[in-house]
Amino acid sequence: MPIELSTENGKIIVTDEVIAVLAGSAALECYGLVGMASRKQLKDGIAELLGRENLSRGVEVRRENDRLDIDLHIIVSYGTKISVVANNVQTKVKYILNDVVGLHVDDVHIFVQGVRVAR
Repeated sequence: MPIELSTENGKIIVTDEVIAVLAGSAALECYGLVGMASRKQLKDGIAELLGRENLSRGVEVRRENDRLDIDLHIIVSYGTKISVVANNVQTKVKYILNDVVGLHVDDVHIFVQGVRVAR
């Protein structure tokens, strides 16, 4: 179900797919992030690294009542502090969706699916 925003010029309808792509793009701008991981189960204990064309597959948009929650499944770079990278991703995604797009995001949940050496 898309989100409707009313402006003085009319209505803007934003789908969950657009929100997921925006959140994934914002996350990839953060230092220490190798990429997005698939939301599916791990294959043989290894998280599947997604390319830029599949950003929304690593993001889940959940809406209950008036709440908008974002779940991000990420892979971080080896040698970075995971808690700092996760906090930076949360802050960046929330800023982009709240202040730039105009959506009110309640929570951004980070699921670190793996650690990889950045190339």
